[in-house]
Amino acid sequence: MRDAGTIPKMTAADRLSAVVGPYLEAERLELDSLELLGHGGARLLRVVVDAEGGIDLDRLAETSRRLSRLLDAETDLEGPYRLEVSSPGLERRLRTPRQFEKAVGREVAMKVRTEGRTTSLRGRLAAADLEGCELSVEGEARSLLYGAILSARTVFRWEASPKPGKQKARS
Repeated sequence: MRDAGTIPKMTAADRLSAVVGPYLEAERLELDSLELLGHGGARLLRVVVDAEGGIDLDRLAETSRRLSRLLDAETDLEGPYRLEVSSPGLERRLRTPRQFEKAVGREVAMKVRTEGRTTSLRGRLAAADLEGCELSVEGEARSLLYGAILSARTVFRWEASPKPGKQKARS
């Protein structure tokens, strides 16, 4: 059992987030997620950023260059690593209350655990706050606490475009 006065040890990802987060905020970008994966010379630092209205490829490339310089100068990342900076994409995982709030109005797919059973749900995210969210499934509102959500992601629907072919003759 942990002593009530003991502070949990920060992970490498926590320390990196403490460096990367304020920089991105100053650039009017949002740190969506940061993961340090692998060991030794095969480490990958994956940074997912977002911006109001989305982020384009040029801004991602510039952010990658600047983050690389920042991390080389200010962190104690020992040994080689590969930096990957990307946007959350059209279909994005939802893990934090902020990510759920940003996805309100979008279609989402979730796996939830209720009453000892795992269920898959798909519907429109109607609301989200710090405690949980409301999902509209076939017109029925489902209130869910984040602790019950095993996984969640937004769903992008590709709209069918009209097939090319002969145009109708005008009369």
